[in-house]
Amino acid sequence: MEQRITLITLGVTDLARSKAFYEALGWRGQEVQETVFFQAGGLGLVLWGRDKLARDTGLAPGAAGGFGGIVLAHNVRSDAEVDELLATADRAGGTVTKPAVVNDIGFYSGAFTDPDGHAWEVAHNPGLPLAEDGTVTLPDFGAA
Repeated sequence: MEQRITLITLGVTDLARSKAFYEALGWRGQEVQETVFFQAGGLGLVLWGRDKLARDTGLAPGAAGGFGGIVLAHNVRSDAEVDELLATADRAGGTVTKPAVVNDIGFYSGAFTDPDGHAWEVAHNPGLPLAEDGTVTLPDFGAA
């Protein structure tokens, strides 16, 4: 298997509400057959009904909420951008779960959840610089 992720699909309880939330963050999507597709750099973020997604993957549908074991990350180019994005998420109907601070590793980050409880970290980490197009290439963490 190649090391690649092409789509991240979030199971949502109200497609229209979730689409509106991400659009309030500045994202632009396309609704197709009861799903919403957003181009997110080199991959796609998809919103789809939680129960439909569960059934499609052979899992039992479940209630929204609680920590699902996954955090999506959005790195930015400055501490100010972290603060701006957290404020935008809050105004759009998300919940800031961790105000931005310098974390134990030494970079500035905060976190929010979308209306369905999907967790996002927003970080300015100079150790993971962004290319002009917004992509990140992981460094060799073993190099001195």
